[in-house]
Formats: sequence, C-alpha cells, structure tokens
Amino acid sequence: MSLLERETDVDAGRIVYSVSEVNRLARELMEGGFPGAVVEGEITGLKQYRSGHWYFSLQDRDAQLRCVMFRGNNMAVRFRPADGDRVIARGSLTIYEARGDFQLKVTALEKSGSGELRRAFELLKARLQAEGLFEQAAKKPVGNQLRHIGVITSPSGAVLRDIVSVFRRRFPATRITLIPTAVQGEAAPAEICRAIEIANTLRGELGLEALIVGRGGGSPEDLQAFNEESVARAIFASELPVTSAVGHETDFSIADFVADQRAPTPSAAAELMSPSQEEYFARLRSDLAKLRSRMTNVLRRQRERLRLIAGRCRSPARRLEDHAQALDELGRRMERAQSNLLAEKRQHLDLRGQALQHCSPARAIPRLRASLAEFPRRLHRSMRSCLERQGALLTELRRTLHSTSPLHTLARGYSITMDESAKVIRSVDDVAEGARIVTRLADGSLRSTVIERNVVEGKEP
Repeated sequence: MSLLERETDVDAGRIVYSVSEVNRLARELMEGGFPGAVVEGEITGLKQYRSGHWYFSLQDRDAQLRCVMFRGNNMAVRFRPADGDRVIARGSLTIYEARGDFQLKVTALEKSGSGELRRAFELLKARLQAEGLFEQAAKKPVGNQLRHIGVITSPSGAVLRDIVSVFRRRFPATRITLIPTAVQGEAAPAEICRAIEIANTLRGELGLEALIVGRGGGSPEDLQAFNEESVARAIFASELPVTSAVGHETDFSIADFVADQRAPTPSAAAELMSPSQEEYFARLRSDLAKLRSRMTNVLRRQRERLRLIAGRCRSPARRLEDHAQALDELGRRMERAQSNLLAEKRQHLDLRGQALQHCSPARAIPRLRASLAEFPRRLHRSMRSCLERQGALLTELRRTLHSTSPLHTLARGYSITMDESAKVIRSVDDVAEGARIVTRLADGSLRSTVIERNVVEGKEP
C-alpha cells in the first residue's frame, strides 16, 4: 500500500509510519517524477574514497545540491575534477534512504563550456570519416626500425625530453630532429601544418623516415589545435608516416584518427617506434589472450550468479548503490578504529622499550670481559701441558730408534763389510779372491784384501 493509499485510511484509525517507509516512498516519488536531470554548478567538498566513489556538492550563489558519482561512472570522466571547477552533471534525482539525504546520482560529468567543443569535434570527425581520411587502407606503415625521426612539438615542453629519454634507453642510435611549433593557442594550427610541410620538404636532405606529432595532456581547450581540420588534412597529406601522440591515454583527437599510428602518450610513441617492440607486443598478446580467457571464464560464472541473484532480487542495482554508500561510512569508522589501535600499539611499544632498557646488555659486558681475560691463562696452561706430552713421546721414540739403530749393533762388537762400491757383502760369493773390501766397525773402518774364501759347511753356496 502506497503512502497516499494509507492516508485514505486515516478515519479508520491512527496511522504511524516508520522512517524507512517515509524515505523509501519519498525516493520512489522523486525518481518517478525526475527520471533525468542536467545540473550546472561549481564543485565543492569533493571527496574520493578508496572504493572509487566520488561525493561532492554542486553550488551556485544561492544553494547547494549533494551529489554522488559511483566508480563505474566516474571512470569515464576525461578530466580530474577539483573544488572550484564549474561543471555540467547529468544524472537522476534520488534520496539516500539510510540518512534521508536529497542528492543527485551523477552518471556523466563534463567541464562547463566543453559541450560546444565536443559537438564540433563529433561533426568534424563524422565529416572526415565520410571522406575516407580515417580508412585503414590509406594509412602508411610506421615500423620500429627507424634511423631518423622528426618530432613536431613545443621545444619548451616535457614531450621532447620524454621522447629523447625513451629512445636513449631503447635505441640510442636513433636520430631525433625537433621541428619546433606552438601546440596551443590561435596560431598553433597554422604552425603545426607548416612544420609538417617543412618536414616533408626536407625529408630527402635530412633523411627523415617518420614523424611524431604531439603534446602533453591538458584540457579540451588546450588540445583544440589537434582537433582542427587544417591539421588533420596536413597529417593526411604527409608523405612521411605520422604518429599522433596527443595528451594522455584517455585523450582522443582528430589527429589521432587521421594519423598513420596513434600513441596514447609521447613516451608511448617513442616505445612504438623503437626497435625490439615486437618482443613486447608478442608478450602482450600472449598475456592478453590469457587474460581474455580468464576474464571470459570469470564473466561466464558471474553471469550465471547474476541470473540466480536477479531471480531472487527485484532491484540489485539500487541495493548495491546503497551498500556502496554504507561501505564508505564503514570505511570512515575503520580509519578511526585504526588510529586508536595504532595509539594503543605505540603505548605498548613504549612500555616494551622501557622493559628492554632494564635488560640492557651493558650489564653483562663486565662479566664477559673478566671471562675473556681468563682465556690467555687457560690457553698457556693447555699449551704447556701439550708440549710436555709431546716431549715425553719424543724421548720414547728416541730410545726406540737408538735400540734399533745399526750403530748400536756395531757398538756391541758387530761389523759390516762392503765392497769398493759400498755394497754390503752378504755371502762369500759376492766377492772374489784378491778383491779389496771395507769393514765398518763402531769406532772406524778397515780396508783389506781377500786372500781366501771359505764356505761354511752345511750352507748352500
């Protein structure tokens, strides 16, 4: 039963509504009466939460309107909003039931005054596309094995430094020639066209093989020079292949569609036109194929889950949006809780530090020094004991060697007889009669001549 229907039953008795009933019914009336709204105003109180959602207010001289823009919508915004920006917001009026706040749920956001530029952009894009300036068949191959590249940009901007830095890192042998020009302002389109003409005229003399035409990021007004028809036709007429590198990755210009190759940034243009790029593309294509396969599987499973949820849930989108705002509120509470927890941990750490000071190693150092001083005396006693054991062992070995020495045997009355070549004579057959022999005794030696040999009976000769 609606709120209006319940009011017809007042005569039957007193009717009491809950706060959530009133807010829900007011939300239904509001969304049903204002399905779409376009509001222009100045941003104030902009907050960007970790969830990716934006909360801000639009104000004019007399009033303010609260706004929320969820992450899925604000990812398509082509500029970074800030307090004080004058913008045009498109969305629907609604009420956040949890707090009863009247707000605009924004689905699209653009800077005020950029609408005319966007319409002119779309008209020129459609006309040039109909003429065939965007056809892939008309585009010249750029390649990445280039020896000399012309850069058409401002000499004072960061674009030239970025391009030179990338080529220096990727392939320092590539020659870079700057053709300076203005990149914004009324005179910029004519200067850009003139620079492209000069580059093509001198391409044989200088050996130019390709051009990079670009500038850094900026507002739509700053990039307008690259959305002019004259610049588009100059790029299309260029005999040198042209790479367009205008603004940031999300910025698109007419020059991007006409050029032979579009780079998301000037640095990316240098990456595309430097050698070994195919290795990166091959790796990227492989990773992209894997990602697509995994995302396809994930999306397939999520679609099945969504179908099941859709069967049980009448309007999941609204509930998700309400939960998103509630989640942001919980995020704020969590940050406060984290701050309190950090304070407690710091206090606990201070107490542990004080306890650690009582257990300082400085107290153990004197005891360890005394123990260290005792080590030399213990080492001296150990070495002396070892030397005494080794001396006793040496004395015993000396006795054993003396007892088995041939000199000791000679001292007991034995002798050793050798021939003149100092060979020991062990048998009478080792010498002949008349041979000279030497006999070694304990106190000297004798030289003799063999007169007669006698063989002891019972012994083999």
